[in-house]
Amino acid sequence: MSTSTPGTVDRAFKTALYADTDTTLDTAASLLAADPSADAELALRGEEFIATAWRRGWQPADVVRIVRRELDETHVRLVSGLILGSEARQKQPRGRRWAAQLEDLDPSTVRTDRFSHATAVLELYRLLLRLPSLEPLDGPTARPPHKTPGERQAPESRILPRIRALLAKAEATGFPEEAEALTGKAQELMARHSIDEALLAARTPAADAPGACRIGIDPPYETAQATLLDAVAAANRCRAVWNEALGFSTVVGFEPDLEAVELLHTSLLVQATAAMTKAEAAARASGRRRTKTFRQSFLAAYAHRIATRLTSAAETQVTEDLLPVLATREAAVTDRTDRLFPETTTTRLRGVNDAAGWTLGAEAADRAQVERHQQPP
Repeated sequence: MSTSTPGTVDRAFKTALYADTDTTLDTAASLLAADPSADAELALRGEEFIATAWRRGWQPADVVRIVRRELDETHVRLVSGLILGSEARQKQPRGRRWAAQLEDLDPSTVRTDRFSHATAVLELYRLLLRLPSLEPLDGPTARPPHKTPGERQAPESRILPRIRALLAKAEATGFPEEAEALTGKAQELMARHSIDEALLAARTPAADAPGACRIGIDPPYETAQATLLDAVAAANRCRAVWNEALGFSTVVGFEPDLEAVELLHTSLLVQATAAMTKAEAAARASGRRRTKTFRQSFLAAYAHRIATRLTSAAETQVTEDLLPVLATREAAVTDRTDRLFPETTTTRLRGVNDAAGWTLGAEAADRAQVERHQQPP
């Protein structure tokens, strides 16, 4: 019976992982392709890279996002398989967000020759090896909190499915007025859910503390997208910090508010894209050609107007009796953000100089009404 020696994998790694030329990559892939008994060792080394990524603060969705950004779908499927294999081997309980990220993975593979497969694996490992450290968010392990007498057990929210359904309808409708009403109702439910959770936390001895999540900011028009996310986060009592180089923003806040930000930001992006596509089609029908500058200006204006209106809406929804509770939570969010990101800088929108794009983007934001129409009971 033939057995693989670690030497095959070690030689391949020494040849390819620490150099960036195609020649070294081809040489290393040839070594691996010629030794099928090295496959198991190669997979174990990949799981070690995944474990190192977790220690550096990465989460499953973060790894998949950077692999998709830097490589292609073949590598995404490879890394998904590694992540799931590593998780099965560890058998640790996971938190809700971590578990949800695992459920989104697609480990399916495409049959190919051994050399091509080895090449893709080495390209993936090169990337994983160079991942920088990130700010540590909530750990992957779900640690059941110690319950004191009278402490509440947070139930699964029954409001979130209703919010998702409303936003899905808003995204699907072709009528601006209907989208406006549906989005407004969804925001109203978000506000009610958030305030109810804040009051409940204040009345019980539960150790409620801010959490954090990362939301992808994909090209093109990243600055406009990040600006929109910042507006949605601020209106929902969260803070967003954009990592332009790695293509995501970290949002810090209490769990009900984080859920609201994720849902509303995604929905508003869908609505903005649909409105921009419609505006471009109308422009082409009238003989005018729209450019990248038009689209950048459209989305920038959309984000700017949404920010103004969300901020105004947030200021009118809090009664004086809620101020102490919300102020305490705001201070906790600010403290957590400052500890995660002791140094931040501001950025400016660039390439926003198309007047028609700005005007139409602002009008689209007006149609995507998100004010909370009344104080939640």
